[in-house]
Amino acid sequence: MLKQKLIKIHWILSSQLGFNPRILLRSLSQFPKYINDWRLFRKSYSGDINFMPCLHDRYEEGGATSNEYFWQDLLVARWIFSAKPKRHVDVGSRVDGFVAHVASFREIEVFDVRPNSSQIPGVVFKQADLMCRGSVPNEVGGYCDSLSCLHALEHFGLGRYGDPIDTLGHERGLANMVALLQPGGTFYLSTPIGKERVEFNANYIFNPRRIIQLAENEGLTLQQFTTVGAGGMVQEIAPTPEELEALACAPYNLGIFVFTKSLRKLS
Repeated sequence: MLKQKLIKIHWILSSQLGFNPRILLRSLSQFPKYINDWRLFRKSYSGDINFMPCLHDRYEEGGATSNEYFWQDLLVARWIFSAKPKRHVDVGSRVDGFVAHVASFREIEVFDVRPNSSQIPGVVFKQADLMCRGSVPNEVGGYCDSLSCLHALEHFGLGRYGDPIDTLGHERGLANMVALLQPGGTFYLSTPIGKERVEFNANYIFNPRRIIQLAENEGLTLQQFTTVGAGGMVQEIAPTPEELEALACAPYNLGIFVFTKSLRKLS
């Protein structure tokens, strides 16, 4: 419990207030090394030198791969590459991660409640509030055969990104996304899972069984379930009652759900 509180305090300080105690302490401890290296370099170099200290990079690995965003973006992009859908639509995923991955090999349409003025090759951007049915395309038989929403549904209705406050925003958003999908289409959805709660106004943490039930209510069937845990541990999970109960009691994991839409309407 104490560890989780410290992690939350660190996140607030670093992400929301711009102060990262860990980086500060590490950087201060490395400053004498920086000064010594500068002196050694100065002895053999007579040109202009500006101070631009990089005090902690030497202790980082050559690229961060333990982050859950890294794994979800990579895995789902690879799955889409293998599936070769006719039209893929994304809702709210990272443009500088997943969307860029997919745009490297095919066109992708992106719906987001926030504006985006960037012109990106292979990306068609559309501003839309997925909590509102009238803001998304309404085509008989569905709009796309492949759909993704990665690390975004948990924000719906909390006002974090300028969206209206709505305690049922995630349910409305899920229903409207499913309406975009053609029968037989594939939906790649990732959300935080664990002991269900709201961390206002950051995100929901969902019980994985609730996500599966909401999806089934909209005519979706779970085909694959993968989790990303601490340190980037990726596991494909058989969604047995026992496994889902264990995940529902855990503090936090990322759940990646792959659903398909029923070929017939629910009665």
